[in-house]
Amino acid sequence: MSLNSEYANHKLLVANRGEIAVRIIRTAQRLGIATVAIYTSSDALSPHVAIADEAAHLQNYTGDQQQLASESKLYLSSATIISICKQYRVTMVHPGYGFLSENEEFALSVEAAQMIWLGPQPDVIRIMGLKHEARRLAANAGLQLVPGSQGLVNTLDDALNIANTIGFPVILKATAGGGGMGLIVCQNVSDLSKCFISAQERATSMFRNGGVFIERYYPAARHIEIQVFGNGLGDVVHMGERECSVQRRHQKVVEETPSPFVTGHSGLREDMCNAAVKLCRVIKYASAGTVEFLVDDESGEFFFLEMNTRIQVEHAITEAIHPGLDLIEMMVAQGIAQQSEARCLDHANQSMMQAIYDKNLAESRIHAIEARVYCENPSEDFKPSPGILQFVEFPKEDWLRVDSWVSTGTEVTQFFDPLLCKLIVTGSTREQAVSRMVQVLKACKVFGPPNNLAYLASICNSTVFKEGKATTRFLDNFDFSPSAFTVLSAGIEMTIQDLPGRRIGLGIPRSGPMDSQAFSAANILAGNTPEMEALEIVVLPGAGCKLKFHSFAIVAITGKPATVKINGEQVSMWARLAVSEKAILDIAGLPGPGFRIYLAIRGGFPEVPQYLGSKSTSMGLGGYQGRSLRVGDQLSFGSQSSSEQDEIDPIAFLLPKSLIPVYPQDWLINVLAGPHDDAVILTPEGNAKFYSTKWSISSSSNRMGIRLESDQSIDWARNTGGEGGSHPSNILDNGYALGTVNVNGDTPVILTNEGPDMGGYVCLCTVATGERWKLGQLSPGSTVTFRKISWQDAQVCMKASLRWIEAVQAVIAGSQPHASFIDGALEGRELSGILHRNEWLPGSPRPAVTFRQAGDSAILVEYGEMRLDFVLRVRVHALESEVRKRNIKGIWTFAPCIRSTLCHYDPSVISQADVLTVLLSTERSLPDSALDLQFSGRKITFPIVLDDQWCRDALQRYMRTTRNSAVYLPSNIDYLARNNGLEGGVDEALQKLMDSAWLVFGVGFYLACPFLVPIDPRCRLVGQKMNPSRTYTPGGAVGIAGPVAAIYPVVSPGGYQLFGRTLPAWQTWGKGPDFASDRPWLLQPFDQVLFEPVNEERYLEIEQEFNAGQYKFKIEPAVFSMAAYITFTDSIQQEIAEFNRKQAEGTAREEARETELLREWQAQKAVKAPPTALVDDIDLGPGGTSVTSSISASIWKIRCQPGDVIQTADDILVILEAMKTEINILSGEENVGKVVKSLGKGIREGASVQVGDILAWFE
Repeated sequence: MSLNSEYANHKLLVANRGEIAVRIIRTAQRLGIATVAIYTSSDALSPHVAIADEAAHLQNYTGDQQQLASESKLYLSSATIISICKQYRVTMVHPGYGFLSENEEFALSVEAAQMIWLGPQPDVIRIMGLKHEARRLAANAGLQLVPGSQGLVNTLDDALNIANTIGFPVILKATAGGGGMGLIVCQNVSDLSKCFISAQERATSMFRNGGVFIERYYPAARHIEIQVFGNGLGDVVHMGERECSVQRRHQKVVEETPSPFVTGHSGLREDMCNAAVKLCRVIKYASAGTVEFLVDDESGEFFFLEMNTRIQVEHAITEAIHPGLDLIEMMVAQGIAQQSEARCLDHANQSMMQAIYDKNLAESRIHAIEARVYCENPSEDFKPSPGILQFVEFPKEDWLRVDSWVSTGTEVTQFFDPLLCKLIVTGSTREQAVSRMVQVLKACKVFGPPNNLAYLASICNSTVFKEGKATTRFLDNFDFSPSAFTVLSAGIEMTIQDLPGRRIGLGIPRSGPMDSQAFSAANILAGNTPEMEALEIVVLPGAGCKLKFHSFAIVAITGKPATVKINGEQVSMWARLAVSEKAILDIAGLPGPGFRIYLAIRGGFPEVPQYLGSKSTSMGLGGYQGRSLRVGDQLSFGSQSSSEQDEIDPIAFLLPKSLIPVYPQDWLINVLAGPHDDAVILTPEGNAKFYSTKWSISSSSNRMGIRLESDQSIDWARNTGGEGGSHPSNILDNGYALGTVNVNGDTPVILTNEGPDMGGYVCLCTVATGERWKLGQLSPGSTVTFRKISWQDAQVCMKASLRWIEAVQAVIAGSQPHASFIDGALEGRELSGILHRNEWLPGSPRPAVTFRQAGDSAILVEYGEMRLDFVLRVRVHALESEVRKRNIKGIWTFAPCIRSTLCHYDPSVISQADVLTVLLSTERSLPDSALDLQFSGRKITFPIVLDDQWCRDALQRYMRTTRNSAVYLPSNIDYLARNNGLEGGVDEALQKLMDSAWLVFGVGFYLACPFLVPIDPRCRLVGQKMNPSRTYTPGGAVGIAGPVAAIYPVVSPGGYQLFGRTLPAWQTWGKGPDFASDRPWLLQPFDQVLFEPVNEERYLEIEQEFNAGQYKFKIEPAVFSMAAYITFTDSIQQEIAEFNRKQAEGTAREEARETELLREWQAQKAVKAPPTALVDDIDLGPGGTSVTSSISASIWKIRCQPGDVIQTADDILVILEAMKTEINILSGEENVGKVVKSLGKGIREGASVQVGDILAWFE
């Protein structure tokens, strides 16, 4: 082009989104043109916004609040876009395709605002956009038309007369339609009579123009289009044809050039191209456009269909066969030229020389194919499939072009067309191009909701396509059965899990199956490795799981007993099962012990990506969409290699009964004492009582933790937790082992696969690794008793569980089992939870150190007394650093916090005794004094909004829904000021929180949440935890509990006292210069955090940059020197003492107030609603029935009343709540037509029920 020098004077706004917006901006950047993107809220993180020089939020420019409900409408708001153009001093507008690209009024508005419209003349857009007008112009230009009406058809009688004249089948077309919409095929008079009026109404609704016309429909036809470019003065060039015959629902999915059909018909290309050019010359077409033809597959006759007055989705393949061609650049050049003296691109300009294009077409050295990748489900009639793309990776080849707008973490919303990308391959021959396209489609990894990649690969691999014989009807009966199942009902919970889950620490949950034994057995039976990903399912009577298999699969189902059926025929659990294509697999819950079921499918789920090394579902991460499966979800499974017997026999193999577990109602679980099972925390009597108690499993249990209930109290040996908190269960935060029994207040909770790995409560004992599978089968209402065993006995348990897995593998391989479920004799040895203690020697600077047993794979190392002390934290860091230097095999991570660290090790690699020896020797090697210790870190600045609207909103929610009166309400910050004796109130409190750098003491709890302490002791405000905790905390909120602050990584519950909002130190997809996909966390111990106050408006801008992966933190190297710290604190001892004095006085006052306020609130809460009137003695007579609870739960809602008549088996009677899940209790088939006589005794909303309790009586 010859206009490069003029580009710098222009600014281009792209009135579009997605891949075309990215593609246009890339060309503009290459040309040196400044760009402006527009976007809606859901598009705020899209790449077109990120790569443009400037971006404007459409919602900020519209006063029409109704438009907020439909984001797609905002891209159609021409007035809004013109307003943005004026504000940003835009000189040219490119509309892309779709939206306003063929809107005459928008084009006129752009020109009226003295901007360049990068497209054809507005009047041409209007005329060619009305298809009946376009047909008239084409006819006048001498083009042959598809037989049909001469103009619009206004009445059904006219439509029938025309159809009878041209012959059926016919197609009704909306004159203002496009993109395959507004088309209805009618096979006969009856179809036309039924559809005509609705076609007009639909056209009016979709296009604001109810005009329709009729054409003859050619079932066996080709859709071939010609790419043209005109300069507006009658000079027109063409770049050859594109074949677009492969269509679903009249929309193109695969395009190619040159057309195999045209290539095989001598002279056809020349005739079609000449016809397209002739039409464009007649109308003096300007810019890029496409003339579309229908070609009879038998005769080769071609008929004008329509003209698209814009850039086409498939323009890239035309560029591919003409090296150096950039149609967007030509459109820009033409637009600028129209404003110059020349008034157009000169016909002598190289881009307007037909000879160049003719030479490329004649030599035919390149064949190009494009496939459109959509987030849609081909097996569900191409239903759009919005969701998060959990992993995106495109192959890189010289012959591959990918026009895309998506990457890992992109959310595809329901608001817009689900096009993800276009794959464009080239080859020296068509055969090579087809082969490469198949290769690429199979190599592309776009994992998330269903997409059409496999469908496209099947198309391109088909004989019809390979032979170039696809017509527009090709896909109408195309046989495609994905290797996938669809969820018809999902039970109570259904998640993807694998083994061993994530072993990272830092508060990233381990996840994985709760019952690893049943899980592994299911995989082995299905023909997988024991660790392969599979489904963990919870079903109950009336809340089962039902899956539709789209193709043959080998499966196995293990775990809690259930009724399993394939196409209505009952089959066995603990067996290898063959599920035929189109079959329904039904798993119905049964009452009785056990809780979780496992479904393994041969080959696993290859399109579920690993996240941080595991496919397990956890905390919004991993699995499918980071959540439980729901009705309508479709999951692809692996390829099925099966024997002939598998195909014939639905039960190919059944596990021997001796290996099948029998789950009890009352469980005995072996645990290791500690870390806090000692007389300092529990009295000896309390210790004995804890282990002798038969604990009931609460309905509030879930994968995070199993809550235990009993009428027995816990006998504490102390009154408070000191600096850890006011309750004796409180401690300063330390690491938690998986399976530990954590005591929150007076309630024990077994921390399970999704539980925190750090916190501020004592842990009395820890479940042995070989016993953890039992936790997966504990059901609400069952009981558990704990038995203390030694570390050596724990290894016996572990070996017994492994032997059982080996026995399952052996029997499937044809050997006799050498183990039953699950054997292993224990010696009954018992060791104290305290493994070793180094006492403090008077006068020595070396603090006491306690080494505590934390299960069979961790040791908790505690320094000094229960208080926050930088000297202790420095020694913890020094210990960890020295152990890491020794590179001990089997020690895999540490979880440090305030005064301790939890050393995690693999007991199959290194013994507890050896780990203890390493820790003891390392501790002895440390210097007596910590004064000379210093550690490198980073100083990182975080923007923060103090006393922000989001945290205030969280408190308002808390007051409305949880507790409306507390010492920390209505303002956490005001409470912090009072609690710390600050006479300056809120302002002084916030100033102190900003005056000091904060040292990162620990990273963990959940999702690498940082625990921070101000380096300056005069700034260490303290506060209690909210009681009860909030159910909602915004991500990035900063709060204080005790002397420690935390930055919440995501939206979550929480109890810290909130004082501001910053950026999270967690970026789920690892986007941004300070994160990585395998390291989505930012902070590490001994980093220093500085807070920089910003206003809310600036914060929102920063947050958007952060979420888009564009924000860069200010990071500089830093060193924390203990000597410098001591020197500093010594210099301000009097100020520290005065601050501590006022703080202690303030805390005492506020604790006294809170004691009274808490008492009042608890008294109000204890007031119970009067019980529902019930019938105690019920004479139901013959046929009387009842419905009982299938689980121990609480009653959330009662949906029936005495006198109600049951209409259907699916009538909801009661909604229970268990495991934070709603459970619908249905009436059942046997009660249809009956009348509700009474609710069961004690049944009311909020009441608790046990398994078998009667909920309602019927007569």
